[in-house]
Amino acid sequence: MENGEKVLTVVDEEGNEELYEVLFTFESEEFEKSYVLYYPVGSEEEEEVEIHASSYIESESGDQGDLMPIETDEEWDMIEEMLNTFLDEEES
Repeated sequence: MENGEKVLTVVDEEGNEELYEVLFTFESEEFEKSYVLYYPVGSEEEEEVEIHASSYIESESGDQGDLMPIETDEEWDMIEEMLNTFLDEEES
């Protein structure tokens, strides 16, 4: 998943496909993983947008990957810090 990609498709447990807009991606050397933050397409006009976060493993072709759940509180803390930094930079 490259930073140029803007939309990703997530398939839930029931096989339903949902489109999400990619907010940003980053890599963590500490956890040796790549992460993506994303939100439902069309929700940017709402007052509160639910932002999702996952780690991901990119396929060898680079055109798709597997989203993985965030496993530890330490990862969530790091993601929250990255999100806050991103949002602060967007406001400036």
